[in-house]
Amino acid sequence: MGSATREALAASRSALAELGRAELPVAEALLAAGRVIGESAHLRKALIDNEADVAQKRALIEAVFGSRVPAEAASLLVSAASRRWSSGDDFLAGIEEIGIRVAADSAPDGVDLDSELLAFERAVASDAELELALGSKLAESAAKTKIVDRLLVGKASPQTVAIVTHLVQQPRGRRIGELLRHGASVVADQRGFDIATVTSAVPLSAAQLGRLEQGLVAQAGRRVRFDTIVDPAVLGGIRVQIGDDVIDGSVASRLSSLRQKLAG
Repeated sequence: MGSATREALAASRSALAELGRAELPVAEALLAAGRVIGESAHLRKALIDNEADVAQKRALIEAVFGSRVPAEAASLLVSAASRRWSSGDDFLAGIEEIGIRVAADSAPDGVDLDSELLAFERAVASDAELELALGSKLAESAAKTKIVDRLLVGKASPQTVAIVTHLVQQPRGRRIGELLRHGASVVADQRGFDIATVTSAVPLSAAQLGRLEQGLVAQAGRRVRFDTIVDPAVLGGIRVQIGDDVIDGSVASRLSSLRQKLAG
């Protein structure tokens, strides 16, 4: 991620914070607009054109989307388009992130979107046929949407349905598991905590997780929610991942490191 994109994302998040809490239709409109922009290289180029001023971009957004998007969504789109992005793909990623953050804000208290997204990610990972159906480049978006509706509508929150529907329609080269984990991490960040994926050979006890949580909170300075995975391949110890940061204390990792040293 380039410095321009980092600054643009920070400004877009600030615009969202100034807007205050928005409802789910705003998130859905933002995500849908991102898909429209993603399908048109000409529109995408015009919206990130650094020579065009804010008024021109606002007029373009109004001409393309008109009254089809709520005023709050249009405002956030104009704010994003007025920033300098490192690339068109980064601009799409920014719209997606803000849309997911709005969805997170719109969820009622007690609805854990991150848990729903990660649960769906595990379900997809355990079913090769489902993973192919949702992740294939050859599958039509409408077919993917039908699968998401069949599996999630009435079983997960509308916010989770909206996020997953968008992600499978606009993967931008990402695998389905990566998409869902990214969505969960954005939701968590918007709600003020990190997701720590903990992989161990056997299930960890509540006491072990409690000690691990204390250490991670002290280190990160914010709340942590665990996504636990049992994988006998790690042999022993644990592997913890928070975003791009990995703490690998597994036996498998130490053995691999030892083999590399011996080979050298």
